[in-house]
Amino acid sequence: MSDYFEIRHTVGFEETNLVGNVYYVNYLRWQGRCREMFLKEEAPAVLTQLRADLKLFTLKVECEFFAEITAFDEVSIRMRLEELTQTQVQFTFDYVHLTEAGERLVARGRQRIACMRGPNTETVPARVPEQLRAALAPYTERTQPARANGGSVPAPARGE
Repeated sequence: MSDYFEIRHTVGFEETNLVGNVYYVNYLRWQGRCREMFLKEEAPAVLTQLRADLKLFTLKVECEFFAEITAFDEVSIRMRLEELTQTQVQFTFDYVHLTEAGERLVARGRQRIACMRGPNTETVPARVPEQLRAALAPYTERTQPARANGGSVPAPARGE
């Protein structure tokens, strides 16, 4: 088992700009899709809570781009758990271009979410559900994700 949750995607024309490369906002859409598929496949009990009063508020998203991809390229979006607090979760995302010749890291993203509960006008922070904590455990970052030029490096010790 790998240390990341993965979805694969084939880029379509509608995801490219006039120049022909993927428009930046699609990387953020793919982050959301990966997170949703993780919940569906790995933490379905959390979906039941989302239908009740659990809310996942996205606090921050970011993406750093290293190379371009275009229509019909195959991309793997790989999600890992970076940080887990009592009420928040932070994920990292590696966007890997898949070709017959191998893999190439084309972008890296991050997303932070907060768990909230209550009616829309009175939401308050809530603990990350145990089912979600358990589902995320296998996807904890053990090393830093692959670099744009290939390879991986050990994660730095806390405080470095």
